Amino acid sequence: MTLSALRQDLRVLFLTFEITLKMIAVDSFVLFGILIQPLIIAVLAIWMLTPKDPTQAIFVVIGSGMTGLWSTLLFIGGNSITRERWTGTLESLVAQPTPLSYIIFGKNLASVLQSLLSMLASYALAALFFDLELRIVQPLPFAISIVLTVFSFVCFGLIMAPVFLLNPAVQQWQNAMEFPVYILAGFLFPIALLPGWTTPLSYLLAPYWAARALHATANGSATPQELALSWGMMALFGTLYLVFSRYLLRVILRKARADATLGL
Repeated sequence: MTLSALRQDLRVLFLTFEITLKMIAVDSFVLFGILIQPLIIAVLAIWMLTPKDPTQAIFVVIGSGMTGLWSTLLFIGGNSITRERWTGTLESLVAQPTPLSYIIFGKNLASVLQSLLSMLASYALAALFFDLELRIVQPLPFAISIVLTVFSFVCFGLIMAPVFLLNPAVQQWQNAMEFPVYILAGFLFPIALLPGWTTPLSYLLAPYWAARALHATANGSATPQELALSWGMMALFGTLYLVFSRYLLRVILRKARADATLGL
């Protein structure tokens, strides 16, 4: 790939990001997943946990915000290609020179960045309405963890989009896929409370390492070794998702062209 071609592909990526951001900013379904649902989860969790231990407030805020990230990625990122098929624009996207993975990356980046609003909304709810003292103890490591969280989530969406395209029946299970990840990733409670056989499943999820890093840096319990492990796993999984998604997209698009089912 030449430098000019790469520059053109990145331009398409950022234009896709900009357009998607504008579209989902006025989408009531997306706004519900980003703001309303995480706030409902935050209210219930604060009501159940903070009277017993007020220090759990920041844990609840981070966890409820991450539920918004995952829900948005699941429904918006997972359907990023399928929606193009519904509107009849998938063929045009596949035919143009920029690889489809750049377009999906831009779409996912827009949805994940906007879903960070769920964390801000939960923070405001806990601070203003419940009068809870919230403080990020390790702000710089927390900011780095946020960046790596966005990267790993966006790359995770690159895997889901072609899977949803290959088998539309998977979409029927989208609602059922929300809460298992909430639980296995330890968004709202430590995975140590789960049966031991579920721990390897948690370790295979990038959202678990994201939640682990964000919770630890927020409450100040993160050690350098802990951060190195969590950041390294997020970077590793994100890179693996990128590599595998490119292969998966090539296979799926080749099959769709051969079977003449790209727009079906």
